[in-house]
Amino acid sequence: MGEEEQQHLSNSPNPDTEITENPRQQQQEEEYSSWPAIRFDVPPQRTYHFSRQFRTPSNANNFLKAVKWSPDGSCFLTSSEDNTLRVFAIPDSGNEYVNGYSAPADEDSYAASLVMNEGESVYDYCWYPYMSASDPVTCVLASTARDHPIHLWDASSGQLRCTYRAYDAVDEITAAFSIAFNPSGTKIFAGYNKLVRVFDLHRPGRDYNQYSTVQGNKEGQTGIMSAMAFSPTHNGMLAIGSYSKTTAIYREDNMELLYVLHGHEGGITHVQFSKDGNYLYTGGRKDPYILCWDIRKSVDVVYKLYRSAEHTNQRILFDIEPLGRHLCTGGQDGFVHIYDLQTGQWVSGFQAALDTVNGFSFHPFLPMATTSSGHRRFLPPDDGIDELHLSGHENCASVWSFSVASMEENVVEINGDDHNSQNRLQNL
Repeated sequence: MGEEEQQHLSNSPNPDTEITENPRQQQQEEEYSSWPAIRFDVPPQRTYHFSRQFRTPSNANNFLKAVKWSPDGSCFLTSSEDNTLRVFAIPDSGNEYVNGYSAPADEDSYAASLVMNEGESVYDYCWYPYMSASDPVTCVLASTARDHPIHLWDASSGQLRCTYRAYDAVDEITAAFSIAFNPSGTKIFAGYNKLVRVFDLHRPGRDYNQYSTVQGNKEGQTGIMSAMAFSPTHNGMLAIGSYSKTTAIYREDNMELLYVLHGHEGGITHVQFSKDGNYLYTGGRKDPYILCWDIRKSVDVVYKLYRSAEHTNQRILFDIEPLGRHLCTGGQDGFVHIYDLQTGQWVSGFQAALDTVNGFSFHPFLPMATTSSGHRRFLPPDDGIDELHLSGHENCASVWSFSVASMEENVVEINGDDHNSQNRLQNL
C-alpha cells in the first residue's frame, strides 16, 4: 500500500469504536421514537429553495438527478447533470422549520456549502451510515462515476480522502453502477455487470472480494446491478436491483442468492426496505408502478403504487418516512404522491415543481423533506434560440416543512397503525 493510501486510511472512518458503543444507532432509535406524526392532509410549506446556482452559462441545460439527506440531518446532498455533487447545510440544524417562512422561487435561499466535481456522469452516491457533522472522522460520503473508481469524499472539507478501484479483464478501471455501505459501516458493496464487488472501508485501493450474480448453470441475476439496499433491521439481507428487470435478495456475509423477484416492466432503478425489514419496495425505469413485496413470502406482489414515470428514462427516487407509515414519490407530473403503506392507498399529494420530480428524501428526525427536479431539454435546431428560459420551479431543489399532529392525534394514529398492522398480517 502506497504512502498516499496509508495517509487516506488513517483519515477514514473508524467504525470499530462507533459500532462497539453504537451511539448513533441509539440516538436514531430515540429520534424515531419521538418523531412527530406528519399531517399529510395539510400541504407542506417550501422552507428553502435552490435553482439559480445549478444553471451556468457553460451548461444551461443542467438539471438535478437526485437528493439525499445526511444520516444526522444536518445537510442534504444533490447530484446534477454537470457531474457535480453539492452539499447544502441546513441553518441551525433545521430548527427554523417552525417559523412559517415560505421561500420565494425566483431566488436561492443560500449557496451550497460544498461543491465536489466528478470527472464524468455520477451513477450513484451514498452517505456513511454513522455520519455526524460533530465528528469529522465520520463525515464522509461515497460516489461512483463513469470510467472512475469509487470515491470517498470528506463532507466537511470537500476533499477526496481515498479511492476504491476495480479492474476488468484487461486491467482497466471499471466503474460501479450502484454502491451502498453495509449497516455496520465497515464495507462498501458495489454493483457491476453481473458482478458485485465488496471493498473493505479501511483498505482503499484495488483489494476487494468479487461475487458473480450468475450461477454456473446460468441461473441467478443477469444484467447491470443498478440499485441496492440493506435491510434496516440488521438481519443480514441485501436487495439488489438489475437493469434486467429483476430484484434479488442476497445474504450479506457470503452473497448467497436467496431468491429473485420478477414483475417490473423496466430496469430496476431504486430498491428500499420497509422500516421493519419485512417488505421491499422497488421501482423501475419507464415503469409507472412501485411494487411492494413481502420478503417473507416473495411470491406475489402485495400492492402497486402509481407514479407518473411511463415516458422517462430517469431514476425517480422515493422514500419512506422514519415512522414507516407512508411512502412519498415524485413523477413526471411535477407532483409528490403520498401513499399509506398499511393499505397501499393514495393519501394526498402536492406540486413540488413544474417538471419531473426525480428525488424525494425525508429528514431523519424532523418533519421536513427535500425534493429535486429537472430533466434533459433539447433545443429545436435552427430556431435562433441559444438558451433555455426556465422558471424558478424547474430544475430546482426545495426543502419542505410539514405540519405535525397533536399529541392526542399522534397516540390515536399509532394505536390505529398497530391495529392495521395486525389486520394486514392476518390477511396475508
